[in-house]
Amino acid sequence: MAKLKTTYVCTSCGSVHSKWSGQCTDCGTWDSITEEAGSRIFSKSGSAESAQIIHLSNLHETSETPDRAKTGIDELDRVLGGGLVAGSAILIGGDPGIGKSTMLLQLTANMSSSGLNSLYITGEESEDQVRLRAKRLGVGESPVKLAAATSANDIMATIKKEKPDVVVIDSIQTMFLDSVESAPGTVSQVRICAHELISLAKQSNTAILLVGHVTKEGQIAGPKILEHMVDTVLYFEGDRGHQFRILRSVKNRFGAANEIGVFEMTGDGLKEVPNPSSLFISGKAGEVSGSVVYAGMEGTRPVMVEIQALVAPTQNANPRRAVVGWDSNRLAMILAVLETRAGIRLADKEVYLNVAGGLKINEPGADLAVAASIVSALTDLPIHAGGVVFGEIGLSGEIRPVGQAASRLKEAEKLGFKSAIVPPDAQSQSKNFICKEIRYITQLKNFLAEK
Repeated sequence: MAKLKTTYVCTSCGSVHSKWSGQCTDCGTWDSITEEAGSRIFSKSGSAESAQIIHLSNLHETSETPDRAKTGIDELDRVLGGGLVAGSAILIGGDPGIGKSTMLLQLTANMSSSGLNSLYITGEESEDQVRLRAKRLGVGESPVKLAAATSANDIMATIKKEKPDVVVIDSIQTMFLDSVESAPGTVSQVRICAHELISLAKQSNTAILLVGHVTKEGQIAGPKILEHMVDTVLYFEGDRGHQFRILRSVKNRFGAANEIGVFEMTGDGLKEVPNPSSLFISGKAGEVSGSVVYAGMEGTRPVMVEIQALVAPTQNANPRRAVVGWDSNRLAMILAVLETRAGIRLADKEVYLNVAGGLKINEPGADLAVAASIVSALTDLPIHAGGVVFGEIGLSGEIRPVGQAASRLKEAEKLGFKSAIVPPDAQSQSKNFICKEIRYITQLKNFLAEK
């Protein structure tokens, strides 16, 4: 027989505790444990009587490739791996005002106009507010079915009746189930509502897109299990004061992870940027010291990005190191390698690093470009405007090869670059490039002096 039991759940990581405490023992967050009543504990007696033997299949059995529906937004299709898969669950997170609802409204409008049954359910706005946005975006006449609701039971009943191809839930933190005795947005409500909606979507072969709130650290709010339950996790990145937005796939069961799509926020909604490389280097001001073009990879897409560095003298005992768009810990490592292995004194200098265009770089292949921009700013020797740089730096000062060098050089050649400073073994990847092969960090100054 089921009985009710009060539990204590961490709102940060979702772990369950038997009693309240000031700090979560799993994630270490303070004042994050809240009381949640109504969790049902079922006894094991009688459970074996209703158990059924599950169907087993062989691994070598062939299955059909899942059908994909085009969203009408090429950049989004690229991030998803080719389009929406029927029965898939997608979680989209991002800062408030970044453009999540705008993109999803454009998506449902495109898909409904192509003949698919699309349902947009909002729990944060009224129907009139959504209609006003649709009119501003120029999709007010699209046959999208719209509803304002927060009851997960009502939404599931509607999905069973309407049998839509695509459903957007904006957002999962506003949904609630009557059987769960806790407020909307709590760990229990988010976990159970998401589980019920995702299960129904897979049973009815409906693609469901869930909008998720984010914490101040930039992570999707609620239990971490939410990201495990869905098939795809997308993050919207970018500064609200900047017109460009980056849509990145963190997890994708139907395509490549870490793929990016680039959009521009305009008065008419989100516009695609089909060639982001030209966008990120469009404002480069010729041969300027401290400016380097980095040939990077984002998922399967090669991207050219401008990395800017400024080295300034200071009288402070602790010189400032400021970085935007890159890992500050990795910057500290590069500075230590330059000072220890190459004899470049930076202990009495302030270092500022910026990735132009609002893109956040995570791969270690940017190490050499960062080091080159810092040395260029320090020596006031600009790198040739027609060259690109990429490579990983080891702690002993060696330059290590990076993957997909041929794709990087091919993209750079397409944009008109003629030379490159590359790690060992990358020179053979392109015959049309003047490649300066660098094996140790001490050679970097010489390459800059050669122009």
